[in-house]
Amino acid sequence: MLEQLKVPGLGGWSDDPLWATFYDWSVEHPRAGGLVWRTGIGSDLDLLYQAAAEIGRQPAGSAVLDVPCGGGVALRGLRPGQGVRYVAADIAQAMLDRTAKAAARRQLSDQVELSLADVGALPYADGEFDLVVSFTGLHCFPDPHRAVLEMGRVTHAGGVLTGSALLNDTGLRTLPIRTVGRFSGLLGPSATRAEVKVWMAEAGFVDVTLKMSGAIGYFRGTKR
Repeated sequence: MLEQLKVPGLGGWSDDPLWATFYDWSVEHPRAGGLVWRTGIGSDLDLLYQAAAEIGRQPAGSAVLDVPCGGGVALRGLRPGQGVRYVAADIAQAMLDRTAKAAARRQLSDQVELSLADVGALPYADGEFDLVVSFTGLHCFPDPHRAVLEMGRVTHAGGVLTGSALLNDTGLRTLPIRTVGRFSGLLGPSATRAEVKVWMAEAGFVDVTLKMSGAIGYFRGTKR
């Protein structure tokens, strides 16, 4: 875990920080949240909804890993009665508690399995999942390179890794956010666009795409 310099009002992930509540609120309120995303980081929130929709296209019997699940915003892509195994993983119990509440609210608890896990050493078998999603998470990891390799390890051949991240090579507009986030322990070193593509290839993914929307990059690849 990152050493944390506590910034008043933010807290760390284990403390259920104010930022997590604000992020969840922005995603759950498309009109107001979309405005915040556009003005704050120049990003289109609809792209997050579109990426999460891939979860809802998984057939019954599929296994999905959501890491880090945070407050459970990706659950919006899961359908009641879909019949998938949805593993919501996070290193912070506070985030898992938030996800559990979101699953209950969306009537998805019967499909959601909560897992306290470190993305740098995932406690799952090689090729265990059909789909791995990591939305706005890569920039939070202390070792994003290792995280991508681990997510690749647990994705089976023909499976997909998709996600989004606040990337480093996106200009000065988000420099204050990245700086404060790192000092507070909420953000890790993140990555550049080139690094994400190289790491995904190293993890065994092909047909890798990376679409930028403001400071957020949306990546997707298929495990060969």
